[in-house]
Amino acid sequence: MLLFILAYLGGILTILSPCILPVLPFVFARANRSFLRSSLPLLVGMALTFALVATLAAVGGGWAVRANQAGRWAAVLLLGLFGLTLLFPSLSDRMTRPLVALGARLSQSADEAAAGRERIGPSFLIGIATGLLWAPCAGPILGLILTGAALQGASAGTTLLLLAYALGAATSLALALLVGGRVFAAMKRSIGAGEWVRRALGVLVLAGVVAIALGLDTGYLARLSTARTSDFEQGLARRLGMSVAEGSSAATEGANGRLNLPVERAMPELAGASVWLNSPPLTRESLRGKVVLVDFWTYSCINCLRSIPYVKAWDERYRRDGLVVIGVHAPEFAFERDVDNVRKAVADLGIAYPVALDNDYALWRAFQNNYWPAHYFIDAQGRVRYHHYGEGDYAGSERVIRQLLAEAGHVPAGAALSDVKGQGAEAAAAMANLQSPETYVGYARAERFASPGGLVHDKAHDYAAAPLTLNQWSLAGSWTIGPLVALVGKAGARIAFRFHARDLHLVLGSAGGRPLRFRVTLDGKAPGAAAGSDVNAVGEGRIDGHRLYQLIRQPGAIGDRNFEILFLDPGAQAFAFTFG
Repeated sequence: MLLFILAYLGGILTILSPCILPVLPFVFARANRSFLRSSLPLLVGMALTFALVATLAAVGGGWAVRANQAGRWAAVLLLGLFGLTLLFPSLSDRMTRPLVALGARLSQSADEAAAGRERIGPSFLIGIATGLLWAPCAGPILGLILTGAALQGASAGTTLLLLAYALGAATSLALALLVGGRVFAAMKRSIGAGEWVRRALGVLVLAGVVAIALGLDTGYLARLSTARTSDFEQGLARRLGMSVAEGSSAATEGANGRLNLPVERAMPELAGASVWLNSPPLTRESLRGKVVLVDFWTYSCINCLRSIPYVKAWDERYRRDGLVVIGVHAPEFAFERDVDNVRKAVADLGIAYPVALDNDYALWRAFQNNYWPAHYFIDAQGRVRYHHYGEGDYAGSERVIRQLLAEAGHVPAGAALSDVKGQGAEAAAAMANLQSPETYVGYARAERFASPGGLVHDKAHDYAAAPLTLNQWSLAGSWTIGPLVALVGKAGARIAFRFHARDLHLVLGSAGGRPLRFRVTLDGKAPGAAAGSDVNAVGEGRIDGHRLYQLIRQPGAIGDRNFEILFLDPGAQAFAFTFG
């Protein structure tokens, strides 16, 4: 119940978000009508449509994305006609074709409304169109709902949560409408400006249509700062006793140098993994008396790869003292669900401890996890005593392991902590110089894309390169962009990225499974000494499977650099950039 309340309150806060701006004209265009017969049906149609579309987008796959795109363009056309009839009332009389007549019908005259003959159907239809076009900025609360939807699949609960969020937004818009309606009525009475108000609303509706058609609602506006709203959402969740973007445990120093490690909860069951590698299936009961470290990871995640040398070192050093390490492989991309791909990654990384393939996210949900990597530390009595999210504080994590082993009666030999040095992509990041964020290439999560015309969804398109500022990227040549992956259509396709970091990585794959050639440059030249572990000094490399490729490792001073990768064969797949 608390999650539904949180979703509703999060929706109310959308009135403060810049992403609400493009749809405001559609809502306020009917602010001078009856609230019950005009504004309320519009808001209900908007909320219901958003809840349905967001559910399908989270769990429905490519067909749902294509259906949503078709619906968005139909809504753009419909609301464009609506705006034209507001701007040019005489146009209504000359509209005879069915679709155009529908636009005129939606703009019902003020005289008809005043006579009490207004119908709810046109307003409900405008609400449906608005719901198709609304793309709210995803703050912590909406992010929590959509993550749960993607992991748990379609359900009535998912739809109801999204509906609660949409109803919260509708509530705040309803309050704004009630105020706006009074303002418009006062303007009409005082200066006879009804016709000018109508035309101004028509201009605003058309401006909203143009903004959405150009992708400004999901591009520029989504990148505007919403830090204050996000902070408010975080505080709201905490007051309701819920966790949104929860941090790691806060272990404090106790007596005699021991850590205070309170019991957080019982260890969840380990049921639901599709396959176990390096071990038969393990159970909570079989692990009684053992100290357990559960590591959630996925093999193309750079943060996971950089933490694995430490997890391996702890397994090797403390296994004899009773530590059991379990890697839970929870896939992010479709290729990471393939058992053979995971088996190869486990072998390549030299992982000897048990690995559970959590393709259905059963263990992810059991631990209420939200992160890669995430480490859960469980004592010999089967209780979670500590958790750590992300990279870093490896010394603190090792202290927890040593203390839990000592509590179990197995004091580890030697006082010094493990000395770990990762190699290649597993080396620790140069955090002081890291100014570029993880960047997805698929359109579902793409940001800062600079090529003219934006990303074209799910069909082949020829892109043109563009001048780049820091952390922008562009495409050139023939590409097909899906929700999570970009596919090279013809040899000669390129990706450019302006970045600031020591290391640049790119998750790549081959659609047909055959080796594919590529070449990289740094500021237009061969990388030379800055070549990563997966290319040679002249920048040549080969895609030999679905994985993360280290393409740049700079040895000297770090600054803003222009990276480009040229694909010499069709069929290459690009998923995400990461930096270190």
